[in-house]
Amino acid sequence: MKLPVIGLATAGVALALDQLSKWVITGQLGLDRLAGAPIDLLPIFRVRFVANEGVSLGLLRADSELTRWLLVAMTGVIALGVFAWLWREHRRGDQLALGLVLGGALGNILDRVRLGYVVDFADLHFGEWSPFLVFNLGDAAITMGVLILLARAFLVREKPAQETVETNNA
Repeated sequence: MKLPVIGLATAGVALALDQLSKWVITGQLGLDRLAGAPIDLLPIFRVRFVANEGVSLGLLRADSELTRWLLVAMTGVIALGVFAWLWREHRRGDQLALGLVLGGALGNILDRVRLGYVVDFADLHFGEWSPFLVFNLGDAAITMGVLILLARAFLVREKPAQETVETNNA
């Protein structure tokens, strides 16, 4: 069996960038100690620290040690499923997408294990309207990976194997 090098490398890069960005936000910029004072980088983008104790859309809040570790276990099982899919996947585009999902998930799991919450910091807004919750690079990687998988599932048709074409012509 051939190793899914593209997917594993993508997962490693996504995980490293996610953790590096969170280190900059909490360590170098100290946003976690500045009482939530946001930093405007662009008219539509600011960074601000949010300790996210839940998962997507603030669901399944982990407000106790038991729920924290249950959430770690649940997301770990999902990450293992993505890893198993990645391990069997032969198409490069799908490996890349699964690597993004896996790397982002591992970054968020690592935060929850180390800190008890996930560090979120990216706040995209248009005036007072914020179409997204505050997120991090791991969340962005997961979202991009899922969108790539969906686009490939709906828009990309695999070419039939040569053997199948020849059999149909006979």
